[in-house]
Amino acid sequence: MSIAFCYPGQGVQQIGMAEGFVNSDSRYAGMIESASKASGIDMNKLLYEENDDINVTEYTQPALVTACCVITDALLEAGIKPDVTAGLSLGEYCSLYVAGALNFEDAVRITRIRGRLMSSEVPSGEGSMAAVIGLDADKIEEIIGGTEGCWLANFNCPGQIVITGKKASVEEVMPKLTEAGALKVTELNVSGPFHSPLLQGAGEKLGKELESVTLGDLKIPYLANVNAQPVTDKAQIKDLLTAQVSNPVRWEQTLYELEKMGVDTIVEVGPGRTIAGFVRRTVPSIKVIGVSKPEDIEKLKEKLG
Repeated sequence: MSIAFCYPGQGVQQIGMAEGFVNSDSRYAGMIESASKASGIDMNKLLYEENDDINVTEYTQPALVTACCVITDALLEAGIKPDVTAGLSLGEYCSLYVAGALNFEDAVRITRIRGRLMSSEVPSGEGSMAAVIGLDADKIEEIIGGTEGCWLANFNCPGQIVITGKKASVEEVMPKLTEAGALKVTELNVSGPFHSPLLQGAGEKLGKELESVTLGDLKIPYLANVNAQPVTDKAQIKDLLTAQVSNPVRWEQTLYELEKMGVDTIVEVGPGRTIAGFVRRTVPSIKVIGVSKPEDIEKLKEKLG
C-alpha cells in the first residue's frame, strides 16, 4: 500500500476546524497558541468563534494551514504516515510541513503574509476567477486566447478548469465559453485573480519573505503545483512557491503523477471533500479517505488494517 496525504486549498475553511483534536489533547491546543504567536492573529477566536474574518484571504490561509497541521500531527501520532504528499495551492504549504521542509510556525507565518500579498496586489474588484465545467483545456485556451488579461488558473480535474484575470476580461469570455458548449460557467467569490500573471509582483515579494525561512530536508517527496512533479531537493522549494502564486495549479496532472508513483490511497487531510471529488473524476482507482475529526482517524486505521 502506498499512501499520499493531500491537502485542500482555500475555500473549504469553516468555523470549528480541528476543534475535536484541540479539545481532546493539550498538545494540539498548544499548537493553536503557537499559531497565534507566529501569525499575530488570535487563532482560537478565528477558528472557534463566529466571525467573518475566516473568509478573508489574509486570515483564511493561516487558519486553514493551522487546522490541517494539527490534524496531520494527530495522524502521525496515530502511526499513519504518508509515502508522498501534495496540496492544492495553499495546501502545498501543509505538504511541506508533513514532508519536513517547513516547521509549523513558519508555515503559519508565511501563509498569512502570502494571503496579504495575494489579496492586495490587484485592487479589490479589478480581478476575478470563474469555474468552467464541461470543456477541455485546449478549447478554453482557444476561446480565451484572444482576450487580453485572461488565463487558465487551475486544472482541477477533467472537465473542470478555473480561469483567472482582469474582472472585465473574465466576464467578457464567460458567455463565449457557454456558447462553445460549457455546461456551466460560474464566477467565483474570490478577492483577486489568483494564479495569474497579474500576481507576479506578489510572488516576487513572497520570494523575498521566504529568504528568511530555513528549510529542513524533505523526508518524503512532495508534488509541486507548478509542474506536478515530485520534489526531493529542498533547494527547489522557494522558487517553486514563488512561481506558484502567478502560475496555474496543475492538480489534475498531480493526481495522474501520484497514480504513476503507485499511490493507491489518498488521505484528504482537513475540512471538505474537494480532493475526493477531483480524484473520483481523474484517477478513480485511487481510494480517498477524509480526516477532519478524531473519529475519522479510528475509521482510517480500521480501513488501513
